[in-house]
Amino acid sequence: MVLAAGLMEVAWVSGLKHADTALEWAGTALAIIISFAVLIYATKVLPVGTVYAVFTGLGTIGTVIAEMLFFGEPFHLMKLLLVIVLLIGVIGLKVVTDESSSAEEGS
Repeated sequence: MVLAAGLMEVAWVSGLKHADTALEWAGTALAIIISFAVLIYATKVLPVGTVYAVFTGLGTIGTVIAEMLFFGEPFHLMKLLLVIVLLIGVIGLKVVTDESSSAEEGS
């Protein structure tokens, strides 16, 4: 669910920058609604902090990659290294999150 919300975030962030027609703006608005609806649902099942960190991390990484692949954003090695550091941080947060204490908090 968080992956789907992150992918929708990439779509709407790119839409905010590149939308020109009413249909493109409607698609951007729909992507925002879907992204946050799925995100809210995911927070009912998983720890909020982890969900939000993964969501924003995936959105950031996905947006940087999508801009380079689809919209001609120039490639910079430093940008790639910083995205890798971000990804390591998101994975690290997931690894150190205690699943049992998160489940107890939700009870």
